[in-house]
Amino acid sequence: MPFKKLEELHFGNFYTERSKLEDPALIYHDQKITYEEMHRTIRQYVTYLQQEGLKAGDVIALSCYNTPEFIYSYFAITQLGAVVVPLNLMLTLEEIVFIIRDSNAKAMFIHENILTKLKSEPAALKAGLGLEHVFTLGSELTSVIYSLEPSDFPDPDPESVSTLLYTSGTTGKPKGAMLSHRNLMANTASCMEALHHKAEDVFVCVLPMFHTFGFTTSVLLPLFAGSSIVIHEAFHPKEIMQSLVQNKITVFCGVPAMFVVLAQALREGKAAFPDLRLAVSGGSPLPVEILNLFVHHYNIPLMEGYGLTEASPVVCFNPLHGEKKPGSVGLPLAGVEVRIIDDKGKMLEPNEVGEIIVKGPNVMLGYLHLPEATAETIVDGWLHTGDMGYIDHEGYVYIVDRKKDMIITRGLNVYPREIEEVLYQHPGVLEAAVIGVPDEVKGEVIKAFVVAKEGESLDRRSILDFLKPKLASYKLPRHVEVVDHLPKNAAGKILKKELKRTPD
Repeated sequence: MPFKKLEELHFGNFYTERSKLEDPALIYHDQKITYEEMHRTIRQYVTYLQQEGLKAGDVIALSCYNTPEFIYSYFAITQLGAVVVPLNLMLTLEEIVFIIRDSNAKAMFIHENILTKLKSEPAALKAGLGLEHVFTLGSELTSVIYSLEPSDFPDPDPESVSTLLYTSGTTGKPKGAMLSHRNLMANTASCMEALHHKAEDVFVCVLPMFHTFGFTTSVLLPLFAGSSIVIHEAFHPKEIMQSLVQNKITVFCGVPAMFVVLAQALREGKAAFPDLRLAVSGGSPLPVEILNLFVHHYNIPLMEGYGLTEASPVVCFNPLHGEKKPGSVGLPLAGVEVRIIDDKGKMLEPNEVGEIIVKGPNVMLGYLHLPEATAETIVDGWLHTGDMGYIDHEGYVYIVDRKKDMIITRGLNVYPREIEEVLYQHPGVLEAAVIGVPDEVKGEVIKAFVVAKEGESLDRRSILDFLKPKLASYKLPRHVEVVDHLPKNAAGKILKKELKRTPD
């Protein structure tokens, strides 16, 4: 650990440890922003918030694309001792209203381009959401903030809530996970130790900053290491592939859908990434076929990890130096414990499948305003993840599937990921997703959605012929639907809840 006391970790002191002030911190289009410039601007943002009457403990929402302004706003809020609520840019207005009211937000930073898309004015948004302040991120606000003389301010309490992240709400209304400064900084420090990052690294930030995996691995981690961040607003394959070469990117953190696209470009000889020393995948399971292509054919270490919002978010990583097991999400981070339990809470033996539970300094404080949900999720300090998996004899963790995604057909448990792994081995399949659909006789039957690679033709018969030798009969899909694309969230994770849950 880079600090004498873990309790000292907070956003006010972590990103000056390894960087030189003249080194580039952020690279955005043709802008290069040094650490010194970033530090000063964040302090100016804090001063602005103080002048507007905001203080420690206040809740401030943040709606912004991947830009330097997101980073300035985020750190200004947290260094003030206030609580930041990053908003998913794909939320509906109704969902935003719920989060603003549930979090008791006083103010909001919103990018001017988002206001334009909403066809709204700051005053109207302020009234509609019941906020005291709406700050529009753009040239006008920037000129005001840059004119301020930065003031001094006390460091925030490391144990206080710094960030409020709302879960996707797949099982009801979204829940606000309360993450402290210590939660996020401990997780960042452990990630850096596991991945051996250094100041010379150049990261690309293409994952949305409002997403916990994106912010921790592509913002907190590089700034913690004193590295540079090349910021992209979204994943546009050609643009990202050019950036990987032109900006000499050494570390790429992404989700499986991104690596599927990059793998196809590598396979077809359309791209090469000579400076890339490490790729990190998270957010959802990585197909073993894609992992093998990167590692064995192109000698690019692609490390799969595992995490969840309530764990700040990273729990495990495959080791950079040491054995990497295909299909495994690796070993728990330093200071993090992982166990597997059955439905009665009994700890299971190696290789037995059960629910994954997690304990460590990265585990959230709880859910905002929801003491019962918190008590159900955190039991004796252990975070119950709702994910099913097992641990082998050497301590490597394997994810089988989400507990709620498990399909029960004729009383037999089927894990969608197992079928998806085989589908990705099909030479004509680009992407795949498997869900359960209701059936009067069997309870549920299996439905597979597949996206064909360019120039390939797929149909139900060819898919089933491919699967039959590789899967037990009860694991074979009853229904197969060939689609042009799979629905994804802003982070590129496949949204199974939006897939058609009826037979063809």
